[in-house]
Amino acid sequence: MKTNKVFFKDSSILPVDSFFKNVLYDKKNGYYSSQIPFGAKGDFITSPKVSNLFSEIIAIWIISCWESFGKPKNFNIVELGPGDGSLTNILLKSFKKFPEFNSIKKLFLYEESNFLKKIQRKKINGDVKWITNFDKIKKGPIVFFGNEFFDAIPIKQFKMIKDSLFEKNYILDKNYKIKQVFVKASVSNSKLIKSYKTLKKLKFIEFPKLGFKELKKIVNKISKLKGCILLIDYGYLKPNNQNTLQSVMKHKKNNILNNLGKADITAHVNFSLLSEFFLKNNLKTKNLISQKDFLETMGIFDRAKIVAKKMKFSEQSDLYLRMQRLLNPKYMGELFKVILAYKFNKNNFLGFK
Repeated sequence: MKTNKVFFKDSSILPVDSFFKNVLYDKKNGYYSSQIPFGAKGDFITSPKVSNLFSEIIAIWIISCWESFGKPKNFNIVELGPGDGSLTNILLKSFKKFPEFNSIKKLFLYEESNFLKKIQRKKINGDVKWITNFDKIKKGPIVFFGNEFFDAIPIKQFKMIKDSLFEKNYILDKNYKIKQVFVKASVSNSKLIKSYKTLKKLKFIEFPKLGFKELKKIVNKISKLKGCILLIDYGYLKPNNQNTLQSVMKHKKNNILNNLGKADITAHVNFSLLSEFFLKNNLKTKNLISQKDFLETMGIFDRAKIVAKKMKFSEQSDLYLRMQRLLNPKYMGELFKVILAYKFNKNNFLGFK
């Protein structure tokens, strides 16, 4: 139990987002500083690990952006939270098939975890640059892309009690047990939450303050250089007073306060709130769509047919089983949503109506 104290640092009470930020990102004991979370041997599996077709579709989408932007001589791509580098490798491989694009593109990897950076450096074959901020990117246009990036950023949680807003905190008692308490929300947090129409009339509110802080830097870059951001994540369209914080360990549900630093912790993304954030910050958005609709509109079936021609029957079966996982509404197809926000004089982005 004494290990719990590590994640409180020098405090005895912390808001949900500050506490889980320590649990996930502490440089010594944090989950992303010591675990390989991805794949069969990890705690969860992401779309790029399910099938290379997912990553190929993303590559085609990025190239189509470059074309719709008028094939500029300078084109920056930033992958947000590159995981174990699986998607990055397929992007680089796919880009090589388009020499004109490949010769001018610059690919940046935005990663907070030094542990994951080491894994990425060993795995990724190609010309990429790791960055911790966007200051060195001076010219546009720029495309940001993140798959399961936003759900890994800790959220705040609030509850309305008799018309007053209270924030959920965790406290460490004298026996090193963690308990939750609700403390009256700060004036600034209350004002912030009241400013979002999406959150009105809710009794229980999840708010991605740290996530919006990250997105604000991205929005500023897009506003200055022109471009877009594409996010694919696990989430919902209408908030319904739900507590979506969840923990997974070895592909099974884990009690959120057990195995701290050894289990993944995420929250579902409120896509209506995310859309409102982008609009508030003067970006335009396309209609929210499911991962199924996006991948199908982008031609994943046609790509699968081409790939399958060179395969044995057993390999073809495996390919289509993996496709099912990406597209089936019961799996990732509908549970994962796709949002596109942009600032550009054209709006003809492939995959979106």
